[in-house]
Amino acid sequence: MSDIARPTTGPLTADDFARLRSARHENPDAIADVLGARIRRPLVRGDRRLLIVAADHPARGALGVGSDAMAMADRYELLQRMALALSRPGVDGVLGTPDVIEDLALLGLLDDKIVVGSMNRGGLRGAAFEMDDRYTAYDVPSMRRDGLDFGKLLVRVDLDDPGTVATLEATARAVDAAAAAKLPIMLEPFMSRRTDGKIGNDLSTEAVINSVAIASGLGNTSAYSWLKLPVVDDMERVMAATTMPTLLLGGDPGGDPAAVYASWAKALALPGVHGLVVGRTLLYPRDGDVTAAVDTAAALVHGA
Repeated sequence: MSDIARPTTGPLTADDFARLRSARHENPDAIADVLGARIRRPLVRGDRRLLIVAADHPARGALGVGSDAMAMADRYELLQRMALALSRPGVDGVLGTPDVIEDLALLGLLDDKIVVGSMNRGGLRGAAFEMDDRYTAYDVPSMRRDGLDFGKLLVRVDLDDPGTVATLEATARAVDAAAAAKLPIMLEPFMSRRTDGKIGNDLSTEAVINSVAIASGLGNTSAYSWLKLPVVDDMERVMAATTMPTLLLGGDPGGDPAAVYASWAKALALPGVHGLVVGRTLLYPRDGDVTAAVDTAAALVHGA
């Protein structure tokens, strides 16, 4: 393994960040080198469950956590928190856009982890083109090139927006490509609507069930499709709507932590639910204790 990507233990240091900047400045080929040398693991092993830490929010312009609109703006702070999360027992992997994944690879943090490539979305929050959700980050060829283990995409469906059909078609073709490459792909569907000029996701049980039905039918095969779903009321009905392996998303980091953890625990007990994909709730917990938040989630997924 090259010196730039030597495994990192303990908190990241100024020297770690200096080496990261130097590689990006002077030796961009190092990114391909360290990704190619990464020690990989099976997608599922042991108890067959997954805890994935998500860090794809910045690429969507979603930097806020709670009342701090710029909480995730400091990349060094984000990487420090990611390094801590990935060091904890029971954390199986990370979800991110190429910039984040490549930073983590250069820091030597991805060995024996599941790496999920976010295909991201072009429809940024608050933009005039918000529902134009063309994919703007990883595609299937680049995920195979970099040896990633999983893909992830978002599928927002607004029945009042004619642009939704283009998103559905693009998603179907991405599912086709992933299946042809035998790359598992995680679909995160929502029924969305515009209210007073702002787009929001409908988190009613019926809307989530509808989104599951629509997403499940995308592509010319569903053999490699997984679902990433919010925890909502009556999750038993939601999970009765699909046979696909499902991971739960973390939800609003502003909620009461005890109530959030209780909702995760209940949903994780349902057939077909195989783990969690959580970002800001674990990386920027209300009390600031990343270790405790991650360890709590790991215990819920894998058992105490």
